[in-house]
Amino acid sequence: MEEALKQEPTKIIKIALYGPESTGKTTLAKQLAKHYTTTWIPEFARDYLQQKWDSSKQICTEDDLLPIAVGQIKLENEALHSANQVLFVDTTLLVTKVFSDLYYGKTGAVLEQAAKEHTYDLFLLTDVDVPWQKDDLRDSPENREQTLQQFEKALIDLKKPYIKVSGAKEARLNKAIAIIDELKQAKEFGFTSTDFVQLYYHTVSVSKIIKQVAFLKEGIPHAALNRVAKIGDGIETLSAEGANYFSNLFDSKKEHLKLKKFVPASGAASRMFKFLLEFLQDFNPETESINAYINRKKARNVTLFLIGMEKFPFYKEILKATKNKYPEYSQWSKDKKDYAFIKTMLSESDFNFSNKPKGILPFHHYPTHIATPIEEHLIEASIYGSSNSKAYVHFTISEEHQKAFDAIVDKVKPKIEDQNAIRINVNYSYQNQATDSLAFDMNNNPFRDENGNLIFRPGGHGALLENLNQIDADLVFIKNIDNIIQNHVATIALYKKALAGVLLEKQQKVFHYLRELDAHQLTKDTIYEVVEFLETQFNIEVSDDFAMFTKQSKIDYLHKLLNRPIRVCGMVKNEGEPGGGPFWVTNNKGQVFLQIVETSQIDTADAHQAKILENATHFNPVDLVCGIRNYKGSRFDLMQFVDYNSGFIVYKNKGGKDLKAYELPGLWNGGMAKWLTVFVEVPLITFNPVKTVNDLLKAPHQPQ
Repeated sequence: MEEALKQEPTKIIKIALYGPESTGKTTLAKQLAKHYTTTWIPEFARDYLQQKWDSSKQICTEDDLLPIAVGQIKLENEALHSANQVLFVDTTLLVTKVFSDLYYGKTGAVLEQAAKEHTYDLFLLTDVDVPWQKDDLRDSPENREQTLQQFEKALIDLKKPYIKVSGAKEARLNKAIAIIDELKQAKEFGFTSTDFVQLYYHTVSVSKIIKQVAFLKEGIPHAALNRVAKIGDGIETLSAEGANYFSNLFDSKKEHLKLKKFVPASGAASRMFKFLLEFLQDFNPETESINAYINRKKARNVTLFLIGMEKFPFYKEILKATKNKYPEYSQWSKDKKDYAFIKTMLSESDFNFSNKPKGILPFHHYPTHIATPIEEHLIEASIYGSSNSKAYVHFTISEEHQKAFDAIVDKVKPKIEDQNAIRINVNYSYQNQATDSLAFDMNNNPFRDENGNLIFRPGGHGALLENLNQIDADLVFIKNIDNIIQNHVATIALYKKALAGVLLEKQQKVFHYLRELDAHQLTKDTIYEVVEFLETQFNIEVSDDFAMFTKQSKIDYLHKLLNRPIRVCGMVKNEGEPGGGPFWVTNNKGQVFLQIVETSQIDTADAHQAKILENATHFNPVDLVCGIRNYKGSRFDLMQFVDYNSGFIVYKNKGGKDLKAYELPGLWNGGMAKWLTVFVEVPLITFNPVKTVNDLLKAPHQPQ
């Protein structure tokens, strides 16, 4: 009997339609077989039991189960020889097993074992959201949800690869086709069915993974630097009078605009405390002095932290907690006290600062309270990001941190609103897990955990472009969560509004030209006026053979160049901060354009490229104002303006094993590569990021 229940080996992809009675399995099997021009296997039990009912009016008994199972497998094995790449099976031995358990409370050993061993490339679990259809053999219209749960539990217990399909007839078919097409691609790539289901529920497409692997194998092309962007050659300057002019221009127009402040805030503060985490790991207070550790590790950051410790806004609270935790604290040496303080600050069982998002950490000490970056961003929004007495602030966060963000917002928002006579609307979005990347080992094989599961990594801050793409606003102010200030807020607001004014003035001209291009009434002089505008205002060089284009081709070409989102980026003089900077870059078509480039994108082994990098004069503080609507008032699809060849390959280690992964083009680097771009120099005081905890000791973060 066991031999009669064996499945024949095959390379045909087998899809099992699986679920309770009257859930559309047969209908879907027929539809799919027709779509893929292949074979489907009917449910053997229906003909078998119908004949039994017609001849003797007897229903199924436990003795019928093995003959039904044998008949089902015979049909399946025979059909493999006529199937076209895919075979659709309307029911399986696992269905028979579940019904046996439900009706008889048990399953025979032979059938049980066969049901466990039988494999299919995918089970499509049919939902009970379709009407019950009565016939001679169906007898359980009640408790359909509970029955479905039993069927799903069997799949889970036996670790079968499955996806649930729901909805009306056509919706189910379309969903099933999309799933199977993706499964076929996954199989061709070498993924298992279990891998595919994991990818499916992580919403990461196989085609995206294939592109990532190509980048990992071939490498990502370096940015081809043409020259440094500098004052007078890609970077505009603003005099004090100019800043006031553009700030006033923005103020005069803002009541007719929908504004939003977009704050990337999803990252944990682990890098902020990296040098202290290393200290806790490497330092033993019983065998070494802190000074010896500093000399041994050349840990200058630890020295700075300890010297300025009392100036940190969290100092008193952590000191109090440390003394309470260690009653013998007062008898300890200074080294041991300092070690205990740092341990209390970072320990998961205490303050756990390094695992919390930067946004909720104490950053600034005021006479009346300690302020977090969340509060500072709300204050900034109320000063420069409001219109019609309303301000809108959007934080991109990790979902598990929303309660902590909400608690702070609920506490500080009423006071800020009252002080500034405005209302602040705060909302959030999470990084879409569909933007995650798959981790690979050094041989470009998928990296797996100890259970064989695929490992995913966040796609980098470039993934937030999808969040930005959902924003409904005329102007968006973008600023990182840690780039806030305790002093000189008026100066910050002045230059933020000035950047917005610059954008509005240029955008108004862009929209004017686009409408003229639509009207098709341009003279030759007007066409070359547009060309000059692109070259002087956005540093875009038109094609060398532009003069040879027909008039219509010139109009279409200029329309495509102009009809893009706009960003005005604040640039500060480079004083050694790590990160991206403004450069003239040559693309693969030989065109030269402005771009923000990270150091990791530059081939520093190339002497010429290294020299250009060395001569950089400015740094990008990630302080942007963006226009994301077109001249007709519709939102741009920002995903259409990305240079996908400007992503990153990152190298990490997990469990002692090296891995690598692809990261998406950075939000303000390759993610905005094809935007209309303007670089404007702003004062250094506007750039105050907190990359390490020691940055909180700098003057802009200290009380005056």
